[in-house]
Amino acid sequence: MEFALSQPKGPVEPKQKRSAPPPAGPGDEPGWADGLRQLYNSVLKEPLPDSFEDLLKKLDRGGHD
Repeated sequence: MEFALSQPKGPVEPKQKRSAPPPAGPGDEPGWADGLRQLYNSVLKEPLPDSFEDLLKKLDRGGHD
């Protein structure tokens, strides 16, 4: 059985790479940055669950009850 690979006729041009977006300069932020900042700030404002707060207190005491 013989396999033949098809080859394009004529010169082969290299594939063009996708260019990356230009780096953000000082003061330039991507569009999603504001939404991420708002989400982060809202998480910071949420109270800690009691069980988590108790765990942190135990860790501060060295785990001794």
